[in-house]
Amino acid sequence: METPRISVVIPVYNEEGNLPELFRELTEVLEKLSVSFEIIFIDDGSKDRSGAILRGFALQDGRVRIIFFQKNFGQSAAFAAGFRSARGEIVVTMDADLQNDPHDIPLLLDKITSYDMVCGWRVHRQDSLVRKISSRIANKIRNWLSDEQIKDVGCSLKAFRRECLRNFYYFKGMHRFFPTLMKIEGCSVTEVKVNHRPRRFGEAKYGIGNRAFRGLIDLLAVRWMKKRHLSYEVKEIVNG
Repeated sequence: METPRISVVIPVYNEEGNLPELFRELTEVLEKLSVSFEIIFIDDGSKDRSGAILRGFALQDGRVRIIFFQKNFGQSAAFAAGFRSARGEIVVTMDADLQNDPHDIPLLLDKITSYDMVCGWRVHRQDSLVRKISSRIANKIRNWLSDEQIKDVGCSLKAFRRECLRNFYYFKGMHRFFPTLMKIEGCSVTEVKVNHRPRRFGEAKYGIGNRAFRGLIDLLAVRWMKKRHLSYEVKEIVNG
């Protein structure tokens, strides 16, 4: 089997209404790129028909791979499983809710030629006012404590060089800190403006109440890691 150039990693949790259109748009965009690719869906313990729909994709298209979790382990675990399974030189991540636009993937791929990671920046958020305000506040606090300038850490549409994911820190909540974790390892990071679409089917899987405290604890841990990261430069090795 040909080793793919691009791996697209997509966590899925109860997104039966969005999956058919997502798969149609995504394959259409990727096939126009004229490069080999694979799509890795991670079913994070879905309780609706998402699993059956994904199995249908895999039967229809051999470029689709599916990882089924025993139960709901969360977005960070899903990304970690996808990263470990990905075979492409470039790994693209996105949500399954159709709010990330697959047509923006070429923008990320253009930038990844000069950087190790490219983050999507949702300039015009299509979310409720509460979600917009909470995300803006969380982003400012996150940048302040982690000494970052990323405008939209929460956007799942990102691209990575797979080689940069080998020494990645895997922990619960890591998906909120991908840019900082990459920079800790000396990788270059940039942002590009991307489209953001209103949710058509299903409901958002998290809000202010179920992520604020845990996010703060994770942020303090990442701040500690950044301050205490061990680095050195070798001048010379004799008989090495």
